Amino acid sequence: MSPPSAVESSINFEGHPTIKSNQDPLVKQLSLGSETIIRHNAPPPTLYEDGLLEKGTTISSTGALMAYSGKKTGRSPKDKRIVDEETSSQNIWWGPVNKQVDELTWKISRSRALDYLRTREKLFVVDAYAGWDPRYRIKVRIICARAYHALFMTNMLIRPTDEELANFGEPDFTIYNAGQFPANVHTKGMTSSTSVEINFKDMEMVILGTEYAGEMKKGIFTVMFYLMPIRHKVLTLHSSCNQGTEKGDVTLFFGLSGTGKTTLSADPQRKLIGDDEHCWSDNGVFNIEGGCYAKCLDLSAEKEPEIFNSIKFGAILENVVYDQNTKIVDYENSAITENTRCAYPIDFIPSAKIPCLADTHPTNIILLTCDASGVLPPVSKLTNAQVMYHFISGYTSKMAGTEEGVTEPTATFSACFGQPFLVLHPMKYAQQLSDKISQHKANAWLLNTGWVGASVARGGKRCSLKYTRAILNAIHSGELAKVDYEVFPTFNLNVPTSCPGVPSELLNPTKAWTEGVDSFNKEIKSLAGKFADNFKKYSDQSTAEVKAAGPDV
Repeated sequence: MSPPSAVESSINFEGHPTIKSNQDPLVKQLSLGSETIIRHNAPPPTLYEDGLLEKGTTISSTGALMAYSGKKTGRSPKDKRIVDEETSSQNIWWGPVNKQVDELTWKISRSRALDYLRTREKLFVVDAYAGWDPRYRIKVRIICARAYHALFMTNMLIRPTDEELANFGEPDFTIYNAGQFPANVHTKGMTSSTSVEINFKDMEMVILGTEYAGEMKKGIFTVMFYLMPIRHKVLTLHSSCNQGTEKGDVTLFFGLSGTGKTTLSADPQRKLIGDDEHCWSDNGVFNIEGGCYAKCLDLSAEKEPEIFNSIKFGAILENVVYDQNTKIVDYENSAITENTRCAYPIDFIPSAKIPCLADTHPTNIILLTCDASGVLPPVSKLTNAQVMYHFISGYTSKMAGTEEGVTEPTATFSACFGQPFLVLHPMKYAQQLSDKISQHKANAWLLNTGWVGASVARGGKRCSLKYTRAILNAIHSGELAKVDYEVFPTFNLNVPTSCPGVPSELLNPTKAWTEGVDSFNKEIKSLAGKFADNFKKYSDQSTAEVKAAGPDV
């Protein structure tokens, strides 16, 4: 061990990041020996010092801590499990998203995680909040063995004030992150050495066999997807959110990876409330997180200056490639993973609205898709039933590998634009969203940031960001709601005939298409069929009106 610092030598641990007292509740809770060092709510400089002792960790040229997550460089959705217990079992949407694990297996995994943590010479504990609205926030405690994980959650959750920490008390939810240690593959229901398990009765989460920090972030998101609707009738959403200069001008953006959710919500003319996770209550919208977890692949100061400039001291770069001498990051290099990331406090973004909440309700709801078939309109105004249909569908196109040489896009559907994190049936969230849109008279839009003129396979071009932003500006100004509309066939969408700053022929794919009527009809029929096939698994809980809001097949 390295020589103890001045902080480590302190016996009076209150207000310090290190605990060594045998009488401390944490020491008793974990049954730790007196020699175990516990970094409790350590500030970033201390976590940097500890982090640099971890293998492969260093500091970037801009001051960010660079760390590696080991073999797993992304989430392991097939290894996510929820304990089947009497308090929550009847509410869970059981199936491929939420796999059941019995209470005995949970006890084995929990014991395994705690046994591992007890062997560490140094542990890290983070106490923080999830949810910016004090009426709904939950107190979260993370206990882990890597400084990288502690700094990550210090960034991603909401940091309490000194007074709040002094009165923090017992947490509402605890994460035991023993990701360096494998799960027991011989335990019932275990399919690999990785297991991410949530117990809603005990309000705890155990991580084994993966050091990817995003499991903690999305674990808390999953908890909020359960607690908020069940306890408070508050809607949890996988969305970004921003607010204009007018008090009521709030917009929610839903979208899967690559649709523009982060890019479009980062508008210099508007305040960023959050980039990924929100709740919509009777009082307005609030961010769940205190930080951002941005993708870094192909990041540049020119394209995304606010994110680029947030990669500084206090931020964490994850699984990036860098020059060994200069420590300059090569953001175009995906040798380790395409899922390179940076985690930083949201107040690193100059346009962030602190506190991250709006005490008014959204004026506009935007469902984002990136349609590589080229047949969906750049923008459509949705009816209430169409909102539910497209929200449950959660459609976008995922490109197989790089775009060069790809001949067929892959249609991807993720219920509520966040299927891996849903706990209840998607229809429950969709109904809540529909009710809130009706109650607060919000406009709803389907915004396609994908291809126009032809499919990607037929040489179409992606809709210019300039035009997408012009559409978005017209939505925010209210101009787009006032223009004339026509019905787009097959999908029966209401499409504007004009929009300031956008060529009118671009707005209707039947007019923008360059590859002939037959090829257009083939593409739109194919996409409509995929929508219909996907929706079959939700039709038993859908109303006739919502079913009818889908495309004609």
